[in-house]
Amino acid sequence: MINKRLLIKNLLAHNDENSFYDKKRQLNIGEKEGKAKFLKHICALSNSNPENNSYIVIGVEDEDSKIVGIDFYDDSKIQNLINAYLSNPPIISYENIPFPHLPDNLVVGLVTIRPNHGKICSFRKNIWKYYGGSVFLRDGSISMPKVFDIEIRDANSTIVSSIENHSHNNIEYTLDGVFDFMKKRKDYNPSYKVFKEYFVVCWAGKEKKIKNETYFSRVDIELINEQVKLFYSDLDEVSIVQDNNQFKIIEYVHLGLHDQFQYYPLEEVVIRFRDNGGYDINAELLFVPPKFDKKTLYHIYNTNQALIKKLKKGIELNSVEKKDIKNLPSTYLLCYLNNFTEALTKLEEAKPYLKAYSKEVYHSYKESMRILRKVKYN
Repeated sequence: MINKRLLIKNLLAHNDENSFYDKKRQLNIGEKEGKAKFLKHICALSNSNPENNSYIVIGVEDEDSKIVGIDFYDDSKIQNLINAYLSNPPIISYENIPFPHLPDNLVVGLVTIRPNHGKICSFRKNIWKYYGGSVFLRDGSISMPKVFDIEIRDANSTIVSSIENHSHNNIEYTLDGVFDFMKKRKDYNPSYKVFKEYFVVCWAGKEKKIKNETYFSRVDIELINEQVKLFYSDLDEVSIVQDNNQFKIIEYVHLGLHDQFQYYPLEEVVIRFRDNGGYDINAELLFVPPKFDKKTLYHIYNTNQALIKKLKKGIELNSVEKKDIKNLPSTYLLCYLNNFTEALTKLEEAKPYLKAYSKEVYHSYKESMRILRKVKYN
């Protein structure tokens, strides 16, 4: 199996950006311009590599290829974004790859674009300044538009195969990965399990019992052989179930109004291991938005508006308002999920004021936007 950490190092060490590989400092697909540029690079790399994998490495300085890392990126619906905007879309995967020298909260993002076998990928519809029907190819390190009939050629299979062959795992890397995980996560009761006599999954998290149900937060999960990391923060809560063939994580969101909160299943992620030495990571959205009384939601919506006005003017909040502001992102989310269409715009406009107010509230904002992104691209 390919050691993803070695693969990234080999890409960075031996090749500048070219027709099968790109590198980025960060990924901004939450914004229209960043989303469009990401789609352009996917389209160009897919068209330029019809018979071999191509890659985008994220969290790397452009000038000197220094690995600086990015925040853990949790968007299992990224394929849905590709399918929505591109015709003949390639199959892609986004993986969070930990590096020993990076802080625990930073990883390197690895986008793998699978071969499209001669099918020309193009934009399905307009986005930002790119028009529906546009076709892109790689010209060296640049993704260039092509508006005429093109012939897709396979020029990279040999070199890509060579790089991948030099990035395979061995027992030393696997054992080092297990020992490193057990040492770093010793405060969270780390454990491991071997699947199909080959794959090693390590995981650790804070355990909490609620009404005879066991949940975990601050969860780290690593598929050691592949250097693939799954992460859930202190504010996330998940359940974990495993057997001899799979490792299943169900993520929950804690939503409600006033003091009436409960857990709602958000997403199920299953790592399935096959007898032939392969594996799949599949995610399924489980979330069903809770419904609330419209009058109550109108009251909360107006309260949120008043809170944001106070933050804009720099007016200090009283004790009740300080409690309400902590729930503002999640209550805006509930309003939006109950057909208050302007609530999303209001939440996005509030971002700089929530960020300036406190880290806790801003983290709640990012969590609400993450849930919305998953729901939207599903």
